[in-house]
Amino acid sequence: MDYLQQQLAEIDQRIAEANKLLDDPELKDLAELEITELKKQKQELEQSASTSSPNQGQYDQADEVNPNVANIEIRAAAGGDEAGLFAGDLLRMYLRLSETQQWRVEELDRSEGGLGQIKQVTLQIKGKGAYTALKFESGVHRVQRVPKTESSGRIHTSTATVAVLPEIRETEVYINPAEIEFEAFRSGGAGGQNVNKVNTAVRVKHLPTGLVVTAQTERSQLQNRENAMNLLRAKIWELERSKDVGNVEAERAKQVGTGERNEKIRTYNYPQNRLTDHRIGKSWHNLEDILEGHLGPVIKALQEATDFSKSPEDE
Repeated sequence: MDYLQQQLAEIDQRIAEANKLLDDPELKDLAELEITELKKQKQELEQSASTSSPNQGQYDQADEVNPNVANIEIRAAAGGDEAGLFAGDLLRMYLRLSETQQWRVEELDRSEGGLGQIKQVTLQIKGKGAYTALKFESGVHRVQRVPKTESSGRIHTSTATVAVLPEIRETEVYINPAEIEFEAFRSGGAGGQNVNKVNTAVRVKHLPTGLVVTAQTERSQLQNRENAMNLLRAKIWELERSKDVGNVEAERAKQVGTGERNEKIRTYNYPQNRLTDHRIGKSWHNLEDILEGHLGPVIKALQEATDFSKSPEDE
């Protein structure tokens, strides 16, 4: 039984138990309220399932991942306030790219600082070829520019990390419910009265690996739980694929590094209007356009370099 079916079964069981209380005059009113709420939760969960169903069946039979769904985590790293502002710039770049590609974006989690800074944000992007294109964005991104708050005109260097995880078939990763620790809490972000006043946000911890994921932007706790479980499944898949399940931090470092300035895959140099991808040693001198979401040439160059580097044995 998958996670969605398990949740629906639990709700049906609770509805059946509440129905038994309807004959008790003292508990009838409470039972009716609980049944109404449970039916509402069931409806929201079924609607959530139907919303995600268009992506089902799009896996290649030989693939474990869905090429059309990407989970992106952006985190401010070294550089203080400027790193948070740069993380916001990267977020905007990926949102603009998604608009040009007609990909659908759903924000799963967000933590903000002051003055428009982004500490951390998690997105799920759905659309044709989304993961295939975005998987090359994983790593440390470095920015070189003069901050607006810098009166002397001195160039600062800051970094943000990006991790891109795929959507995984449920059959590829089994998560034992007994090894999951759930915590519900009130969301601290936008999303309406219900989101902020009810414990709709969810934090999920996978006890064997110590992985923790959070989802808090949906109005329903059940929808947030479903989003969190999907993201957790992707992270566990990454660990299993790396054959390094005993060291979570080492696996994360392989993809996004530690965030230090010298561990970079890409540099955004504002004074020179230049973006350089250090993995392929290539630069583009239209930084403003790229930050507006025009990443096509960069993605294409990375894909071509990857295809060229494959040996005949890889084909």
